[in-house]
Amino acid sequence: MTRNVRRADNSGARELMCIRIIGTKAVPNMPLERSEVIRAVIVRTCKELKRDNGMIIRYDDNAAVIVDQEGNPKGTRIFGAIVRELRQLNFTKIVSLAPEVL
Repeated sequence: MTRNVRRADNSGARELMCIRIIGTKAVPNMPLERSEVIRAVIVRTCKELKRDNGMIIRYDDNAAVIVDQEGNPKGTRIFGAIVRELRQLNFTKIVSLAPEVL
């Protein structure tokens, strides 16, 4: 089952397609090629995320950030809010670039 995912960074991808985790269509003259298989981290989901304190977080869209093999984002900006749990998963560079962490 494939699902389209919005991008949450300025890495050059126009659309992301989640196929077991990876896939993309790209903008011309950008570092990503069309149909290149890449790694991405999901930063927002429509499915509810329940925290230990009872708080439930749900976003309006599914969004991902494209990362390299070391887990660093390929883009230089992150758009929109992201979840705090990314810091615990050692994606601190993504958390530092995000304008809002919920």
